[in-house]
Amino acid sequence: MPVLLPDELVQPQGGRIVYVVMDGLGGLPRSDTGLTELEAAKTPNLDRLAATSALGLHIPVDHGIAPGSGPGHLALFGYDPVRYNIGRGVLSALGVGFALVPGDIAVRLNFATLDGQGRVVDRRAGRPSDSENRRLVEKLRARVAAPPSVSVHFEPEKEHRAVLVLRGTALAADVTDTDPQATGVAPLRTTARSKAAEPTAAALQQVLDSAFDALTDEPKANAILARGIDAYQEYPGFRERYRLNALAIARYPMYSGVARLVGMRTLPPAESDAASVRLLAQHYADHDFHFIHFKAMDSRGEDGDYDAKVAAIEAVDGLIAELESLQPEVLIVTGDHSTPSQLRAHSWHPVPVLIASRWCRGSKGATFGERSCGAGELGVFPAMRIMSLALAHAGRLAKFGA
Repeated sequence: MPVLLPDELVQPQGGRIVYVVMDGLGGLPRSDTGLTELEAAKTPNLDRLAATSALGLHIPVDHGIAPGSGPGHLALFGYDPVRYNIGRGVLSALGVGFALVPGDIAVRLNFATLDGQGRVVDRRAGRPSDSENRRLVEKLRARVAAPPSVSVHFEPEKEHRAVLVLRGTALAADVTDTDPQATGVAPLRTTARSKAAEPTAAALQQVLDSAFDALTDEPKANAILARGIDAYQEYPGFRERYRLNALAIARYPMYSGVARLVGMRTLPPAESDAASVRLLAQHYADHDFHFIHFKAMDSRGEDGDYDAKVAAIEAVDGLIAELESLQPEVLIVTGDHSTPSQLRAHSWHPVPVLIASRWCRGSKGATFGERSCGAGELGVFPAMRIMSLALAHAGRLAKFGA
């Protein structure tokens, strides 16, 4: 595997970096105001920073491609999201602390509601509480039998999400999801995309059929949908690539999972976003790279709730000053993708980026919004280049060439 920039230029010493990811940050203008959610939000702290920061828009994967959260975050961490793409099941399993080994097949599950004709009426089963999620997982553990030569592991994740891990010899991840990504239709059956994956597809479908039987008496969560199926493999680590002692703070397990995948230390989730910031402050002196994740923007965007997404952005802005008070050499604020409330889904639109350090030129009168960032000095660029900029601003990159 060839060494790519910036890895061979990284220096072992330099400033601390705080990397703020506002999930699903980017949006689209509302027809009556002409403002995106970020532009409409009252963000005095981010706007103040924007005037003295480097601004731009990043493209998570490629033009026109709407990324999942996994590829979006891998790109933010400097990993080519196409070359290093991995299924959401692996990220969820790592996120809940399951000790995966190479060759494990990890599956992200949604508890779902089917009607009397077996059609999906709610892909999220009414978003059950975390305690209800744990009860449902215990039921699956007790009632679902493992296929021959395969061990089966169910783990709770959060709300309607759970994790399934298959462990055995010669398992293959080249099988299809069963989540139809729509209501009014029946769940799909998993199929093999290759001859080698046929035994895995048969084993997975046997587990799913048994799970349906186990849940048949549930009033809401009477089915599971499988998605993000992939095999675990080890990735080049953050410390190896960037010589950084990295900490990740995220309240949702999947984001801890992608951090663990690249070798970051993780902590148990805090009870609130404000508590997450306090947790970062408590561990600030022990690490030189801090990734902190805020989820609500994405959730409200997927709900189609413009005003609630605006409020979520404003809430994070209220926490920025506390992060500034730590005096990191570099403070980055961005998102992993856009989630416009009009679309109710992830989109391909470029995502605002703010990089604050003493080495920035700044732009008088700039604010933190899509169009202001689009006019910034960074322009529109690939997300995987943000890490190069972070390292450079932190004084952690040597000169290239003679």
